[in-house]
Amino acid sequence: MSCSVSYPFTLCANRMESGRRIYSPDEYILDAKWLIDPNHLFVGPKIGEGAHAKVYEGKCKNQTVAIKIIHKGETPEDIAKREAQFAREVEMLSRVQHNNLVKFIGACKEPVMVIVTELLWGGTLRKYLLNMRPGCLDRSVAVGFALDIARAMECLHSHGIIHRDLKPDFGLAREESLTEMMTAETGTYRWMAPELYSTVTLRQGEKKHYNHKVDAYSFAIVLWELLHNKMPFEGMSNLQAAYAAAFKNVRPSAEDLPEELATIITSCWQEDPNARPNFSQIIQMLLKYLYTNSLSEPSVPPRIFMSENIVLPPDSPGTRSLMPVRDDTGDTPKAMMEDKPKGFFLCFNQCY
Repeated sequence: MSCSVSYPFTLCANRMESGRRIYSPDEYILDAKWLIDPNHLFVGPKIGEGAHAKVYEGKCKNQTVAIKIIHKGETPEDIAKREAQFAREVEMLSRVQHNNLVKFIGACKEPVMVIVTELLWGGTLRKYLLNMRPGCLDRSVAVGFALDIARAMECLHSHGIIHRDLKPDFGLAREESLTEMMTAETGTYRWMAPELYSTVTLRQGEKKHYNHKVDAYSFAIVLWELLHNKMPFEGMSNLQAAYAAAFKNVRPSAEDLPEELATIITSCWQEDPNARPNFSQIIQMLLKYLYTNSLSEPSVPPRIFMSENIVLPPDSPGTRSLMPVRDDTGDTPKAMMEDKPKGFFLCFNQCY
């Protein structure tokens, strides 16, 4: 699963990996409490797509939702693979719940595979940061964002789930091969731990060995970007950045940061995965920084936050308390005006 960030800061999981269980499509039975009658789904405008799925804004029992429709594939092999991926994703979403993770609403297997989640309105962190340039987030606000991410990641890791693709411009629904990730101009691997993509030759049939510490590395790059509002490895091409990180142990400079934040970042992106902290430790380090700097009030952009000059307390849940509640009585998002919702069965032939 890949991830998206909205306000309050929330990870949208669509490209994660669980090492606990592999399901065959025949043995996975969707729990009845998560089963959605497709007649209750109404599909609106498309808001994103990946190699094997499309995501639409829609309605489920009058609730605005994100509807992910998975293409079954053309060959029996493709169909079996997609069904197994669907089973893993539904199982994962249904058992992992956290305030900073997208809320799973339900799924249906027929007439097509569909996953329904809450729709996040805030947009991606990347878009938010780009709109702020050349300015930067106040450090307390940036650390608050990071705290939200760290708490969500701690929850995922406690369930044996490795994210592998933590970055600010999270995609909606993508299943990529390692080669595709290396050649994509999105530069996914700028945030990826080198052990995930290094070109060290493996014996035939041998798999790369990595663990949950790959997410700590990515978190360090995201935190660096939150604090600097710059592209990591700026001035390098994607391949140059990957080579520098994997073979020369090059990292973005953290010398301009306070010692406490620099220590968090540099410990998380260490070359040795086993030397990186886990997310429980990262959370404690972030809280310590907020506590020791609690007298500094964050500069909150008025267009984003409803309340100004709010001090983030040391036991803060992150940025959640600072974020506005969506007001459906105001302007209607453009996506909602483009198309009127259609009944699921009526729409499906046009969706694929």
